[in-house]
Amino acid sequence: MKKLAERNPEKLIDLLHERRTFERTSVKLYDRVLSLMAASEEPQVRGMLDTMQAYRDEEAEHQEWLEEQILALGGDVNAEPERSRLAAAEARGIEQVILRDGVELHHLFHALMAAELVDNAGWDLLAVLAEEADDDDALDAFLLRQAEEEDHLEYLRQTMARYAESQVLGGALQLPTEP
Repeated sequence: MKKLAERNPEKLIDLLHERRTFERTSVKLYDRVLSLMAASEEPQVRGMLDTMQAYRDEEAEHQEWLEEQILALGGDVNAEPERSRLAAAEARGIEQVILRDGVELHHLFHALMAAELVDNAGWDLLAVLAEEADDDDALDAFLLRQAEEEDHLEYLRQTMARYAESQVLGGALQLPTEP
């Protein structure tokens, strides 16, 4: 991360804060969805719990890793820079859907998929910047987390496709159990 931080470390810290804010929000979103999934009477929904828990845990690891990077660059993890506040504001709409009572599970998966799209874009931006700075260590770290986020996104895309197939085309709902 040293090469990436050479020119403008404050701006990099700001970007890392933004990512951390969104990862922290994602943990909260996954926690809510997991609690509702665990309460479901649908065996297929409960069959997704292990995968969704693993994704939640990866989101938490991303948050912790970002905090370590911010500290290593001399940043303050308790600060709330502008980009972090903006990310929190952007996430509020998704949070409102997921935290609201009475929302059907497929709507929660859709909202979670929207969050994962933003997550993917954030990691992609960091990877592009690391590549431009010729910072292979940072690039590897970002690409690892981006690949995990892409797995989350693909699983949620499959879930949403199966809900849509069942609702639009009829037939039994066949939710994914393994990524």
